[in-house]
Amino acid sequence: MLCVPLLAAAEASEAAPAHDGSAAAFTSLLFVFLLATFIGLGVVTRVSRLLHTPLMSLTNAISAIAVVGAILVTGGDYPLRIRILGAIALFASMTNIVSGFLITDRMLRMFKTDTKPGSGGRP
Repeated sequence: MLCVPLLAAAEASEAAPAHDGSAAAFTSLLFVFLLATFIGLGVVTRVSRLLHTPLMSLTNAISAIAVVGAILVTGGDYPLRIRILGAIALFASMTNIVSGFLITDRMLRMFKTDTKPGSGGRP
């Protein structure tokens, strides 16, 4: 169902005469990015609080993939503006990963008890 607008946008971008193919490709990629943003926002806002930690782990895994892609773009033989965008993507992905681990650690510490089971206090 979601593929229909995407296919229509791809066909429209191919059929539309453009001076340069990059404008049509940019429009298609922007459409996919906006669609993914709204779908992701809808999915994440409906997640229960009990599933927050597994969701953060999945987000860290996705960010790790983004880090690999950003490293390839930043270190590749691309124009300067693309490498700068790759460096910004690398910084943003690394910040997301580190923040995700810090938040997950903080949430897991909330469930730990202060007393040991054999110390006489109630766990």
